[in-house]
Amino acid sequence: MEKRMYLEIAMLAYFVVLFLTIRDIRIFRRTGYISYRKGALKGLAASSLILIGAISIEAKPEIGLLIILFGLTVNRKGEREPVFTNAGTLDRFLGKTDYIKRKKCKLRESRNK
Repeated sequence: MEKRMYLEIAMLAYFVVLFLTIRDIRIFRRTGYISYRKGALKGLAASSLILIGAISIEAKPEIGLLIILFGLTVNRKGEREPVFTNAGTLDRFLGKTDYIKRKKCKLRESRNK
């Protein structure tokens, strides 16, 4: 029973980190802010560690939870640019931003190719 509960905790942590990573990717695609790209990359690394921890729970539950905790620590995002001004709670939860990349940036990127 104990291992099952640990595995449920691990899967909850895994899906939360994946959700936040997908949210960071969406915000990065809309705004182009590098801090959200770095956050998404940290989220991918953290989700990998959490998955390793979930797998290792079968052999040693305490070590598996320690790896999961380390993965959650890796997921810390740091300072971010403000991208929400008038967005409601659901829009913030889903990563819908008020700020959208300017077309100038897109034109400059296409000229460099």
